[in-house]
Amino acid sequence: MRIISASEITNTVKNMCIEANYYLPCDILNSLKNAHENEQSETGKDVLGKIIENANIAKNKKMAICQDTGMAVFFVEIGCDVHIDGNLTDAINEGVRCGYAEGNLRKSIVSDPIERKNTGDNTPAIIHYDFVDGDKITITIAPKGFGSENMSALKMFSPSEGIEAIKDFVVDTVSKAGSNPCPPIVVGVGIGGNFESCATLAKRALADAEGNPEPFYAEIEKELLTRINNLGIGPQGFGGTQTALNVFIKTAPTHIAGLPAAVNISCHVTRHLKKIV
Repeated sequence: MRIISASEITNTVKNMCIEANYYLPCDILNSLKNAHENEQSETGKDVLGKIIENANIAKNKKMAICQDTGMAVFFVEIGCDVHIDGNLTDAINEGVRCGYAEGNLRKSIVSDPIERKNTGDNTPAIIHYDFVDGDKITITIAPKGFGSENMSALKMFSPSEGIEAIKDFVVDTVSKAGSNPCPPIVVGVGIGGNFESCATLAKRALADAEGNPEPFYAEIEKELLTRINNLGIGPQGFGGTQTALNVFIKTAPTHIAGLPAAVNISCHVTRHLKKIV
């Protein structure tokens, strides 16, 4: 049995909060450069150039890429041969508290959705736990701003409606979002599970940022990306051919009477970072 101290988790999370908000992931930066190269609109190309410049400034000056440093979302895989010396949830929240303070990151969390009093430290975080084999803990952080989060959607389809209805739902959700989520966007799609787990699938798709390994869904990802980019929304909504950088789909088993689908939209600052402790 391997013992990991709560303080080690806190320190890791603190650094992850800062790193994720300062440095755009390589996959997203490369996708932006590719979008810049392929954008047909001169205005869109200029906007993409400024987005890339902004990411470089944030990296060089060690400051937040975007003023909305997001709600701290974590996916935590805990090895069955690990013992935490302390409370894991408390350790993660303390890491968020320290990271957002030390990194001069905006604190955006309110303690009550109606009374709207700010907690002052960007806690509590949203934490999803899974138990896996091994003696390590894998922590994935995906800070999520709400300009894009607010454009997300979930729908409970009947099985008879099938995949075509889900495709239309994804494209329609992006179309309705327009410029609000600061395109070019990344689109996470969850299909299956139930009401709450389907939304988590879509969020996880954004955090993992990996194409679906099944050829059937990989083709749907490509089709959706093409359809979304044909909407003409373009970078920051100024028109163009590069509305989305990627579409990622995750699926799960579901009930014989159900076909849930969720769309989680993320802006061009799609932050995700993984560390193993």
